[in-house]
Formats: sequence, structure tokens, C-alpha cells
Amino acid sequence: MPHKLTQVDAFTDHAYGGNPAAVLVLPERADEAWMQSVALEMNLSETAFVHPEKNGFRLRWFTPRTEVDLCGHATLAAAHVLWESGVLGPQAPARFFTRSGVLTATKQGDWIELDFPADPEDFCAAPLELTEALGVAMHYVGRNSTDYLIEVENETTLRMLDPNFIMLESIAARGFIITCRSEDSRFDFVSRFFAPGVGIREDSVTGSAHCCLAPFWGTRLGKDEMTGYQASSRGGVVRVRLQGDRVVLGGQAVTVMRGELL
Repeated sequence: MPHKLTQVDAFTDHAYGGNPAAVLVLPERADEAWMQSVALEMNLSETAFVHPEKNGFRLRWFTPRTEVDLCGHATLAAAHVLWESGVLGPQAPARFFTRSGVLTATKQGDWIELDFPADPEDFCAAPLELTEALGVAMHYVGRNSTDYLIEVENETTLRMLDPNFIMLESIAARGFIITCRSEDSRFDFVSRFFAPGVGIREDSVTGSAHCCLAPFWGTRLGKDEMTGYQASSRGGVVRVRLQGDRVVLGGQAVTVMRGELL
């Protein structure tokens, strides 16, 4: 049976920026091995699979290598597709049941806001392999439930970083958030995200990483609302708002392709 497939660039207001995700809205639950095969075929950082459930939608995310517990940009893309296709009315919230609990998305003009769980880091000693893999001075190293967070000296250091991915992959973690204060007055902080362990050397814009970045920079800057820029080759903007143990992520999305999976 053919399935409609949509490719969306998330956390950007223009095509070919931000982070691309494939979205399939299915009539019912699909076979796990099939979903993993589709994600490998799409060869994007994430492919989102959505199907209706009582009072909302089941949402799962797959990289080309594995299923993941949380993904921001593919959630943003999935909500965008539900509204754009008319499955949901423009003022109706998108309610997703996921491996990370219930996540909601709402439209705010041209922006979409995602209600995600905060995942703050705690200070930790840097593994020797991490120091060698990054090859730069680290001002701070922390660890949350899935990732390492590393603060570096400045934006030049962050943008020029060329890590040893084989060494990074040997460290037990989903990924590595590299961050520093922004030198651009439009943004509060900048970041990059590497996740070779799940098949993504560098992710273009990582919503879930901002569940850690928001409390980290909120404490340091004394702010509850901030704007981050992920300085990948495609680049993307993420607004964040701290609400207790939750983080509201704001982003835009653009459809770039529609097709049919045979």
C-alpha cells in the first residue's frame, strides 16, 4: 500500500536550511523493521512515523541506524505536516505519545512551539577520549541522561571544531553538545551537535539538545527566554523558554518535497 511522504526542513524559515526530516502519516501502527528500513532509505538524520491514537497521535523517530527516544526537529516537522495536510485544524494542538512521554505542539503564527521535558546536565569529569577527540580547551563538561555538554572558549573555536568521530563513537553517549556564548547580538548562545553513535556525525539543528542548553544557559545568563543558533553548515534558529521542568522550543518549518512511498 503506498504511503504519502513529506520532507520538511525544520528550525528554519527557508528551504534547504535547518534540519531535514521525513514524515510519514500512517493509518495505523507499522512494523518496526519496516520503519527502520524506510529511515535507512531516506538517509536523513531522522524519519518520523505518525499514526492516530485516542486523543492524539503515536510518534516514533528513527535515524538510519536506530530508533531514538526524543527528537525535536522531526516532532516539529510532524506537527507541521499534520496542520499543512489538514489532518489537524490550524488552531488544534498536536498531541504526541512518545517514548519520552506526551509532547504537544501548538501554532503561534509562523512559529511552532513544542513542549518538551527539560534534561539539565550535571558537572562531570571529561573522559580522556573526549579530550583527545575534540582537541580543544574545554571550559566546562557536563552530562545529562543522554549527552555530554561541553562549553568551549568562543565561537571561532566552536565553528572550527573538527572532531575525531571514530574516537567520539567509542564513548558511551547518544551525542555531544558543544556550546558557547554567541558573538551575534541576535542570539544568546550557539551550539553544534555530534552523534556518531546513532549514525549522525553532525546534526544540523537538534531540538532535543536544547532541552539541556536551555537550563544550562538560563542559569548562566539569568534568563528564562533565549534564542539559540546551531552553527552547522545548514544552520538553524531555536527559541527556548524555561517553564519549570519543561522547555518550550520554538521553530519554523518549510515543506520541500512531497512524494509517495511504494
